[in-house]
Amino acid sequence: MTAFVQGAHTYFTPKVGDDSRDGLGRAQSWVWPESVVNVSPSEIRELPLDVVILQRPRDIELAQSWLGDRYATLPKIYVEHDPPVDLRDPRHPLADRDDVTIAHVTYFNQLMWESGSTRTAVIEHGVVDPGHLFNGRHQSAAAVINEPVRRRWIAGTDLVETMRQSVDVELFGMGSESLSGRDLNQHQMHEAIAECRAYFHPFRWTSLGLSLIEAMHIGLPVIVLAATEAAQVIPSDVGIVSNRLDELVSAAVTFTGDRELAADVGLQGRKFALERYGLGRFLADWDVLLEDIAR
Repeated sequence: MTAFVQGAHTYFTPKVGDDSRDGLGRAQSWVWPESVVNVSPSEIRELPLDVVILQRPRDIELAQSWLGDRYATLPKIYVEHDPPVDLRDPRHPLADRDDVTIAHVTYFNQLMWESGSTRTAVIEHGVVDPGHLFNGRHQSAAAVINEPVRRRWIAGTDLVETMRQSVDVELFGMGSESLSGRDLNQHQMHEAIAECRAYFHPFRWTSLGLSLIEAMHIGLPVIVLAATEAAQVIPSDVGIVSNRLDELVSAAVTFTGDRELAADVGLQGRKFALERYGLGRFLADWDVLLEDIAR
């Protein structure tokens, strides 16, 4: 959302209450432009809307309730952030619908979901550039995993533990304190990651993580498990992509032991990330889709 609302549009965000997941309004932890406007559910039916953006099955119910008869006539895009949880049942909740477009964030996700006749599109991630912050003061690698205990196998928490036998790995993310990690806000995390010399992305099953893209923007070389979308899109000159743990560990030892090499490879990663996952490309892709379905 932080990237999405940087475009040249007016964005109405429902504000239900300070702690309601049905509508939190403008973000409090990130900087959003003034073009993001909080509205109460009672105001929504009268708004000059062109497109409705949905991100959860629950949002469909809310939009129907808040928009009333207008819901059926407005174009709708459902942003699907994740791959299917269970490949034995990959049918998307919005499969075989003619009233919505599913926008996937990776081509891998689009491939793995069974959407039937529902129109789909892919708009790859974009992030607000945190800047070239790399300084590599710490002879360590960074990893970001939210809820690393609950998501142990999917997120590759076990691989972080294995990596820690050879190099220092600083773990960040919500709920990471139990594994000697730190839960920081986004700005603090960016600064802390910049002090490391590499970024380790151990996820077995995921979309392409925003933290991985941000780490490349910051200027860190990346050490990436060759799974899901990462196996296809991360080039070899920005770090290493492999399913061999010994190769990943070896790369981590090399990068953390050579700050100059880490800085050079990280700069290549930053150039790649700015081109493929920068705001310009991301917002342009969204504008094409928005204009197409709003006709």
